[in-house]
Amino acid sequence: MLPLLITGSTCVNAQTIQERLTLKEAVDIAIAADPWLAGSRYTQSALTDEATAAATLPDPRMSLMASNFPVDSFDIDQEAMTQLSVGVSQMFPRGDSLALARRQKLQLALQHPLLRQDRRAKVTATVAQIWLDAYIAQESIQLIEKDRALFEYLVDAAEASYSTATGRARQQDVIRAQLELTRLEDRLTALRQRQETAQMRLSEWVGSPAGNGLARVMPTESPAVPVSTSASEQERYEWVSNHPTLLALDRRIEAMETDVDLARQKYKPEWGLSAQYGYRDRDPMGRDRSDLLSVGVTFDLPIFTANRQDKAVSAAISHAESIRTDKQLLIRRLIAELKTASVHLGRLDERYALYVDRLLPKMAELAESSLTAYNNDAGDFAEAVRARIAELNAKIEALAISVERQKTIAQINYLLAQASPDSTRPVEDF
Repeated sequence: MLPLLITGSTCVNAQTIQERLTLKEAVDIAIAADPWLAGSRYTQSALTDEATAAATLPDPRMSLMASNFPVDSFDIDQEAMTQLSVGVSQMFPRGDSLALARRQKLQLALQHPLLRQDRRAKVTATVAQIWLDAYIAQESIQLIEKDRALFEYLVDAAEASYSTATGRARQQDVIRAQLELTRLEDRLTALRQRQETAQMRLSEWVGSPAGNGLARVMPTESPAVPVSTSASEQERYEWVSNHPTLLALDRRIEAMETDVDLARQKYKPEWGLSAQYGYRDRDPMGRDRSDLLSVGVTFDLPIFTANRQDKAVSAAISHAESIRTDKQLLIRRLIAELKTASVHLGRLDERYALYVDRLLPKMAELAESSLTAYNNDAGDFAEAVRARIAELNAKIEALAISVERQKTIAQINYLLAQASPDSTRPVEDF
């Protein structure tokens, strides 16, 4: 793990540090307050309830009828055909339609634990990117604020030297010192704008804590898997193959395959049973008449299948294949992004080591020697200012490399997110 380059003012008391927002706190707040996760839970609950409803037989139908009443008298015992009847009928869906409909709903419901895992990983990466954007602006401001006192001293020294008859400073030295100080002010204004913008973006995820300032220490994380630029395509595939998004697509593919089975059930008839009891009153002579009972079976005949059942099955198969192609595209994208991020991280490591081990010490040495030479009347004022500006720029660039490294690791860790074992259980377990 590379050490974090921390420079600038560190005179912050412990209470202030505790009040500042850390990256972990920002991620925890964002995940806890994310309405998408709550919506996903509601959707999963709805699909689970729909699965139970889909596996239930349709409600039976009742019928009450007064049949064959004579319209001249409406007398129930005048005609032999007159009766009061009550009937009940029950339909039975085609084949295994009920079980398959339940299975499909559960498969769609079981996407959501995986989608929530992907969402949490995505929120973690997104909030990390925004937090780090605000952090680099904040720390760059601290670096410049620390060096501004030195530039103010250089301006005062140049003005004092220029105002005396024996001073070595020239008017252009005074102007140069004032110009560099003005440029620092402009950089501070631009950095404050970047910091405020990043904090406003962060407030979308964490609310008011984003305005409290960020912790002065940046967490240094490593990739969840020690990725290598020389890894094979098979190794990268194994790293991303358990990504929650891919497994959620597997659930969708399973649901589409179940939809194919449901479409095939349409080749089977739909059955219905009905029973009817008819009451008849005595005839006009007072003799009993027998009540009537009717029982029947109904079913349809799926004979003309070319334009209905065949097309429904073909459409369901096409939908399933379409989801499979989406999965292949997603695998390719995840592998490509992982490869790109791995190469980027390797180059950032090289640059960071170059800055820390060689460039920053040399810049500090040059700045110090240039200022000492000027103070001893052996150096040029412009050279001293340029050396100090170059050292400041190198510090900010090293900080930027360190922050970019952490942003890249956040992206890699999202790409390497792994689904939990509980979320991959088969439908039969539910």
